Amino acid sequence: MEENIKSLESFTLDSSKYKTQLTDKFINRKSYQPQNPYLIKAVIPGTVLKIMTRAGQKVTPGKCILILEAMKMKNRIVSEITGIVKEVHVAEGNIVSKNQLLIELIQPEEAKPAAKAKRVRLGRRNRKKTKEDPTG
Repeated sequence: MEENIKSLESFTLDSSKYKTQLTDKFINRKSYQPQNPYLIKAVIPGTVLKIMTRAGQKVTPGKCILILEAMKMKNRIVSEITGIVKEVHVAEGNIVSKNQLLIELIQPEEAKPAAKAKRVRLGRRNRKKTKEDPTG
């Protein structure tokens, strides 16, 4: 009988060091990645009932952007941040799976075109009075 003998690994928990055997599941786990607030994903599988936004539209925190039906309940998906809709990746009636990308947002600064020069129009009062201009 051959046994799978694994070497002892150093493991730190609450600032205490231990020597232990680590499981394959623990060794191959995915490292934690913080969620990107600009990517709105489905938290539960379901059907997209209604999309309440479109590309180019500004959204603010608390604004409902779509309704997702899951387990006979209508879940209102709301924006947590201020942003502009870059792209809607689903359509009404689509069946979506968990963690599927629904809507992609961008920061408002990224969406602004280059600033245009403002045209200033002066009224009669703001014109300089000259001898050539009898109205002013």
